[in-house]
Amino acid sequence: MRNPINQRKRLMEHLAATNGFIKGSITGVCGVCRRAHCICKRKSGTMAYRLTYKDGGQKTQIVYIPRNRLAEMKHLISNYAKIRAIIQKLIQTNIAIFKKG
Repeated sequence: MRNPINQRKRLMEHLAATNGFIKGSITGVCGVCRRAHCICKRKSGTMAYRLTYKDGGQKTQIVYIPRNRLAEMKHLISNYAKIRAIIQKLIQTNIAIFKKG
């Protein structure tokens, strides 16, 4: 088994190296009527994108994502998933350090 102190240090470095993150999900909406699950007969072929997330009071917030920044937003959401995984590993490592005394 790895030295938990060194493992924690390595995980903290990975955490610090992750630049920017956002929690939420991206949805595409109809360019004509702005509904997410459009059954519109007038499909325009264009999509608008939005980020949906919960604020501190658990209220749903929606932010428009310009098409030219969609890839950036996907990357930020992907970083959030990586950070959550690192935090879970840190929790386990800190428990192992605590148990060692």
